[in-house]
Order: sequence, then structure tokens, then C-alpha cells
Amino acid sequence: MQLYDTSRQAVVPFEPAGGPGSTVTMYTCGITPYDAAHLGHAATYMAYDVLQRRLADLGYRPRLVRNVTDVDDDILRKARELGVHYLDLAAEEMARFGADMGALGLLPAASEPRATSAIADILARVGTLLERGHAYRSGGAVYFDVSSWPGFGEVSHYDRALMLELARERGGNPDDPDKRDPLDFVLWQPSAPDEPSWASLWGPGRPGWHIECSALVTRELGTTIDLHGGGSDLVFPHHECESALSVAATGQPFVRHWAHTGMVLYEGTKMSKSLGNLVFVRDLLKEHEPAVVRLVLLANHYRSDWSFDATLLDLAEERLARWRSAAGQGGGEVVDQVRAALDDDLDAPGALKAIDAAVDGGGGAVAEAAALLGVVL
Repeated sequence: MQLYDTSRQAVVPFEPAGGPGSTVTMYTCGITPYDAAHLGHAATYMAYDVLQRRLADLGYRPRLVRNVTDVDDDILRKARELGVHYLDLAAEEMARFGADMGALGLLPAASEPRATSAIADILARVGTLLERGHAYRSGGAVYFDVSSWPGFGEVSHYDRALMLELARERGGNPDDPDKRDPLDFVLWQPSAPDEPSWASLWGPGRPGWHIECSALVTRELGTTIDLHGGGSDLVFPHHECESALSVAATGQPFVRHWAHTGMVLYEGTKMSKSLGNLVFVRDLLKEHEPAVVRLVLLANHYRSDWSFDATLLDLAEERLARWRSAAGQGGGEVVDQVRAALDDDLDAPGALKAIDAAVDGGGGAVAEAAALLGVVL
């Protein structure tokens, strides 16, 4: 199997630590549960769902952990707006998210740990980074010192100007006067009066975003994992910072393979709550069966940005009907063609075209081939 590796900037062999039959350790960044799951979430998790299915087909045992960021700036802000407890908000939205992903037929995660479950692990990691000279205290907070880590930038390969731009856009707060360097990032911070707080050697407070995933990866899967993924908007600052602090804390490699997914637009415009153009999974499933929504998502390569519009649902409906009309006829060559497409950088669109060709050619083991994609005929 060949997969694009973000850090190596190339399509390279995906080589888990063990051979066939071994466990493949995978971690994807889950949602911050303060709103419903939209199509961008579904596209990301669909990619790793198909990857798990193909790995299992190859004889591996994929173990995917997907975290829940149940304490960070976004969920605390939303809970404050709604006048509810942040954990109540998280529980409600996680139940909705689980129902939506289950309805789409996604394989369940092996574990969905919450960030708040890892406070002890986070505190230990902060202490280690301070002891090793990779962190410093300032203004009541603890920051990671990027100047102490020569490998900072190895995941994204972004230059400093772009890093600063993205940090400002994505909550990195480069203008924080307590930082030595604008790219330094928070490991532990004082809580506002109405925010949750935990005791620490550096004062009561709460963790920064990046160290939450770092601690959860290590606790759930070990020091070095086979694959780490998420949307391309997480490459920087989240995954860059998470990787730096993890390797600095353990002295060991953190991730063997970084895999990121593209962004989903709506009619050519970035989906955002402020524009009111989010496409929610539950709304689509009210009018279309899960296989149709899966086919819409699979028709786009996982690494590509793409734009959704309602006509894609009509095309998927037609495709599903054609496949069902031909299921069970002819030979099984199409199954191997689908496997070959998935092994070529998870080329789901190529897999769909192989099944289309088999249908046009009189059939084949269409149902078995579709099942490799999680599509039930």
C-alpha cells in the first residue's frame, strides 16, 4: 500500500511496525463537541474508515483512536454562550456525532478518550518538558520553547511567515506578550473565573490544545504510532506542535506516517457557521440512505479539496441504482481492481470507476467490491 506522507511530502509505502496480522496503531483528531457533525467531518473520518477496511482486508488489525477535545477555547466559549456546563454540551454533541457517524456505517473507533481524562498524563508531560529545557514559565502559563527544538517545521514544511499567519488564524495567539517567540505555544494556562481548573505545580489552570492529543496518543497507543491523521487544517499549528512536544518529551519518534484530508466547500465557498452554509450529515440522511452519502464522499480523493452541491447526491443515487442492478453477476476481477486502487494512495474515486466499468461490462462481484468501500448493496 502506498500513501502520501505529509511530512515526507511524497507518496511512499505505508509500512506499519508489524507485518500482516499485527495491530496497526492509528490516531485521528476527533471533534471539539460544540456543534453538529458536518460534511467536512464525515469526509475526513470516511477516509480513515476506508483505510481501516483495506488494512483489515490485507490481514492487519487496525486500532483507531479518535479523541474528544472536551476542554478548549471553542467549547468553553460555546458553553458560556448557551449558559450550560461544558461537559453537558460535550456529552450532547458527542451523542449526536456518534449517531451520525454510525448511521453512515463508519467502523467504531477502538477508543474515544476525552481530553479531560488525561489531566494527570498532561501534567506529567509538562513537567518533563520543563525539566528537559523545552518549556518555560511566563505570565502564569507554561509555554513550549520552539527555539529549543530544531525539528520544528518537519511536519508542515511551512516557512515562518506562513506559520505566523496560520497561528493567528487558528487560535495560536502569536501576539501573546508573555511568549518569548510568537510561535511558542501554550502547554498549561490559567483558567478564567468561569472555566474549569485543575491544580498543578504551576498554578491552577487547564491544558493547551496540542498537549492534549500528545498525552492521549501516548496513553492509548504508545510512544510511536503507525499513522496520525486529520484534516489538512490541522497540519499547522496542531500537528506540528503536537509532534514537536511529543518527541521532545519522549526522545523517541512520534508518528511513522502523517496522513491528512482535504477540505470540503459548499458550492465553491468555504463552509462556516458564520456564513450559514454548513452541510450537516443528519440533514442529508433524512432524505438519502447512508450508501448515497458514502458514495458522494468517496467520489473525491481524500487529499483533494472539493465542493459539495446537491447534484452530487443525484449522481450518487443513480450510481447506487446501477450497482444494485448488476450485483451478483459475472466474475470477481473487479474486487482486485478495487483493492489495487485503494493501495494506490487510497484512490477511492478510481475504485468507484472500476466498479462502474464492471457494471457497464455486464456485472461482476459488485457487491463484494462495494463492501470494501463500506457500501452495502
